Formats: sequence, structure tokens, C-alpha cells
Amino acid sequence: MKTFVLGGGCFWCLDAVYQMTKGVHSVVSGYTGGRIANPSYDAICSGTTGHAEVVSVTFDEAVIPEDVILDMFFIQHDPTTLNRQGYDTGTQYRSSMFYSNVDEEAAFRAAIVRNQPLWAGPIVTEVAPLGVIYEAEYYHQDFYAQRPEVGYCQVIINPKIAKVRKHYARWLTA
Repeated sequence: MKTFVLGGGCFWCLDAVYQMTKGVHSVVSGYTGGRIANPSYDAICSGTTGHAEVVSVTFDEAVIPEDVILDMFFIQHDPTTLNRQGYDTGTQYRSSMFYSNVDEEAAFRAAIVRNQPLWAGPIVTEVAPLGVIYEAEYYHQDFYAQRPEVGYCQVIINPKIAKVRKHYARWLTA
């Protein structure tokens, strides 16, 4: 098993896609990259903690290659916008990848290079060492599956799932 910690705006979006990805064993929404211990969602939303909303994606490389996990990350959010994903603005929504060793850092940087041709502007995804990850509140976990009728899920997450499905259908369970 391998775990990547990725931030692509609101963690609900990444969670929704990775929860339906073959070989993914767990997805945990959380916060990392900041300077405040045990932040709350309200503190994160203030934009003053320095943390990013992230997901910890644990997957089986025998089922799904790490490159697919990373390429799915780049297709489901806009990595060219600094501190913004759609209507969500602030450093907490930055495109980010947090590595725990040099191999992960190399994989993340290679994924940026590999995916740059898909985007007109430069990818601004932060690649940083992983610090402490604080698990988000229970109501953020598996948000989409628990509340697919919510407006945000319908308007923001569903189009992202459709985009991933268009390119990675063979890797999805639903």
C-alpha cells in the first residue's frame, strides 16, 4: 500500500473521485501544510492557518499504478490557478502535493511535467514536505457519497466525476 497526500481545492471533490477508484483502500479528508495545531474547519476557512484541504489516498499499486492516481489528480482540478478552485478562493484551496520521501517528491514532480501539456498556463501546484496531517471533522469524510443531492455535489463535483470518467473509466468502480 502507498499513500499520497494531495490538495486540489475542496477535499470533497478529490474524495468523491478517489472513493470510486479501483485499488483505493481509503480516502481521508484532512488539513496539512500550515502552522496551527489541530485546526477546525472554521479556522481553515478563515485562510489564516496556512493549511490546505487535502486527502490522504491509500491505494494498492498492484491494482492501480501511482501514475494513474497522480494523473487523475491533475485532470479533476485546475492546477494552474493559485489559491483558487472555481468559486473556492484562499490558500486552503491551493493545488498541492505533500511528499514523505524523495521517491514521492520525484513522482510528484514527474507528474507535473507529464501533465503540463494538458494545460495552457503553467501548473502552480505546490510540492512540499509532508508535516502533520489533521483529520477533518467526521462530516467531511466521504461527503459526496453521504450527500449526493447537495447543491455543491450536483454543480461542482458531478462535472469533475464526469471528466475523470471520460478519461479514466477503466479505473473507476462506478
